[in-house]
Amino acid sequence: MNIWIDGRPCDESALPHVWSRCVGAGRANEALRADWQRQFAEIAALGVRYLRFHGVFHDDMFVYRARYGGGFGPDAPLPAPVHTFSYVDKVFDFLLDHGVRPFVELGFMPRDLATQTETVFWWGAHCSPPNDMERWVELVTRSVEHWIGRYGLDEVRQWRFEVWNEPNLVPHFWTGTKTEYFELYERTVRAIKAIDPELKVGGPATSVFVPDDRYKGEVEDRSAAFATAAAEDVDALDWRPVWIEDFIAWCAERELPVDFISTHTYPTDFAYGASGEAVQITRYADATYDDLTLLRELVRGSAYPDAEIHITEWSTSPSARDFIHDTPFAAAAITRSFLQCATLADSIAYWTFTDVFEEGGAGIGPFHGGFGLVNEDGVHKPTFHAFAMLTRLGDRALLTTPHGVVTRDSRTSAVSAVFFNYPEEMGGKGVGSATSYAAARSLAGVGPSRRIRHSIGGLEPGTTFLVEVVDWQHGNAAEAWYRLGSPLNLSREQGAYLRGVADSLLRYALTVPADGVLHLDVELAPWAVMSLRQSGA
Repeated sequence: MNIWIDGRPCDESALPHVWSRCVGAGRANEALRADWQRQFAEIAALGVRYLRFHGVFHDDMFVYRARYGGGFGPDAPLPAPVHTFSYVDKVFDFLLDHGVRPFVELGFMPRDLATQTETVFWWGAHCSPPNDMERWVELVTRSVEHWIGRYGLDEVRQWRFEVWNEPNLVPHFWTGTKTEYFELYERTVRAIKAIDPELKVGGPATSVFVPDDRYKGEVEDRSAAFATAAAEDVDALDWRPVWIEDFIAWCAERELPVDFISTHTYPTDFAYGASGEAVQITRYADATYDDLTLLRELVRGSAYPDAEIHITEWSTSPSARDFIHDTPFAAAAITRSFLQCATLADSIAYWTFTDVFEEGGAGIGPFHGGFGLVNEDGVHKPTFHAFAMLTRLGDRALLTTPHGVVTRDSRTSAVSAVFFNYPEEMGGKGVGSATSYAAARSLAGVGPSRRIRHSIGGLEPGTTFLVEVVDWQHGNAAEAWYRLGSPLNLSREQGAYLRGVADSLLRYALTVPADGVLHLDVELAPWAVMSLRQSGA
């Protein structure tokens, strides 16, 4: 099939589906819930390949057992720690049964191994160095050996093992120093590679990019961020990844393996001012693209030029109480960034696929600004539909524009496309954050609409193409909830109604005429995301 677009032959290029390589979830124990599993089955069906979450070693997964009791009175110490994997096995079995592999974040510390406890989150994660490094090494070793025994070495070689999560965020995700984290990495990677050198290990899983020296030392120096908090134009500052260069240098000096570099990048964050106040930082719409371009250059020029690059958390903001997440504004923003960054990383894990997410406890109300593509009640957000549209694209780009892409599937030759309207009136600004749904709605008035016009030739006459559009008027369940009066607790009827609204996209069909040329002429409303795909493909 010789496809041409707008009168010109197509110069094909690879389009990696970076969005579906990996997605995120809150913590391992949440994966034991029936509603979580129902929602994940939907996401897995879209072609997701890996899932990453916190807490595989947290106490509620009962992996590390130094004490044991019957529930009455204090637990009795065991003669030696034992490792039990029943809960973890249930989670990993479920993932693998749905064709998804775990992207194993090794953490957090079991209470009986922690030097400090309940350092972060409602569920009391223990984010400290171990009180006995040999016990930590034994925990990692026994876990990996168990997974190999259960799933086979060939399977586990396909997994990724990430050492910890955001250790630069002291004292929340790590109570030690930078060097203590590097030492944890050294002992962990050596332990895993001793089992099998082909197992894939990496780090440092840091957050985020910053334009100052707050993370240059052994622990965060908030005074170094004062100028950032006071900056009139944060986009004029020099944003760089945290710890990446130090981590690479430290590992290279000790000849440690680094199979992948992982980090997190969010286009919004905080800096602390001289008076101790937290100042919200919102960067420009191209920030993720520029960050990943820089990261790719750093890795390719380093001692580990072939290391994979995994962004193991990414979203429009790092807040699970940001109402932008519930809106079409987020859908357009993530579509834009995913398409921009498709060739810059091996995975960009959207954080997270579900609002079943309890870092701050359960959310209040059905739409509370949670990270999820799906809310707690199983209602699809506009971001879910944008994600689904992206996953239906082919793996070869035929036409790439600032507002979308036309693709071909190299296996089936099916043609598909995604277009979006990130409004010109934004002037290159990011969507930012909103602490209420009423505040988030203010972007609804931003415009203008965008006309998408293309002629796609070389198609089989009579082929039917399906068009789907999510925008302010279609598939916008949060707005429908708002118009219901924002009920805190949904009735069963309200839940059914909102699920119906969520999936009521604008849909229609186009048929290729006898000359084999499909003429696409669509007016996209502000913030709309549109999919075009062959019927049956």
